[in-house]
Amino acid sequence: MELTFISSPPDITEEEALDAYSRAVIAVAERLSPSVANLRVSRRVRGGRVLDGGGSSVVITPDGFMLTSAHVVQRGEGKGRASFVDGRELEFEVVGSDPLSDLAVLRVDGRELEPAELGDAERLRVGQLVVAIGNPHGFTGSVTAGVVSALGRSLPTRSGANVRVVDNVIQTDAALNPGNSGGALADGQGRVVGINTAVAGVGLGLAVPINAATRKIIAALMTEGRFRRAYLGIAGGPRPLPPKLARALGRRSGIEVVEVVDGGPADRAGLRAEDLIVEVDGTPIEGMDDLQRVVVNELIGRPVVAKIVRDGAEHEVRLVPAELEA
Repeated sequence: MELTFISSPPDITEEEALDAYSRAVIAVAERLSPSVANLRVSRRVRGGRVLDGGGSSVVITPDGFMLTSAHVVQRGEGKGRASFVDGRELEFEVVGSDPLSDLAVLRVDGRELEPAELGDAERLRVGQLVVAIGNPHGFTGSVTAGVVSALGRSLPTRSGANVRVVDNVIQTDAALNPGNSGGALADGQGRVVGINTAVAGVGLGLAVPINAATRKIIAALMTEGRFRRAYLGIAGGPRPLPPKLARALGRRSGIEVVEVVDGGPADRAGLRAEDLIVEVDGTPIEGMDDLQRVVVNELIGRPVVAKIVRDGAEHEVRLVPAELEA
């Protein structure tokens, strides 16, 4: 019997031994880690005690503008400290905060910072690699990786009595923990496509998307310190249209007005409970998300025509949206 000896494999470098997945995650981590800061936020509570909270943030300009989650800084004193992986620790101030999108812009007194590149969440696909970088439980520069497990999720937010739904939230199985909020969710090219905002369960994290809508919010927070929203003064929900009307309009549902706020724009326009809103400013309305996308800050103070159905008949009303007071 003849034995055949198999020689040992040739020496390979560590770089060659890494698989494509590892190389992608390493590249994103090396690119983004200098742009992600650990935040320490102090807030005064009852009895005069001061409690320290934490979170993460992402540098978006070389001169110190940073992006984080609004809830990270919401109850703070408008300032705190940001620490970076290179050892720098800088004071920051809150430039503007928008709890209804859960986004806030900060400014640190620093120069030559490493800004992250903002991507476009609209290009994401389910199953795509994403990398989360933040500071869970205060562990600076922690990196986790996973995939986009779902798109188009909704995230309810609140500011005082106002409730809003953030659309197109990214769901990922990249491990997120307390302290990740405000950190970066990046694609395989190292572009920030979301700001981590919530841990919804084991293996279930949510991120506010970076897209055209949130870019407008970020720009307004940087320049004006706030984001203006239009307000109609109604509470409502989706309701199926009568079959005949559904065929005539080419859609299946509208918004039923459940309550009208006294003295609000809808009240002044003559809307009342049980009216069905089917169109605003020329845009078909089938659900509250449609209405939310149409009623934007550009409509504040500008008359718009809304089509409603009342007692089975179509009517037009003239609305003048007001500014929502947060």
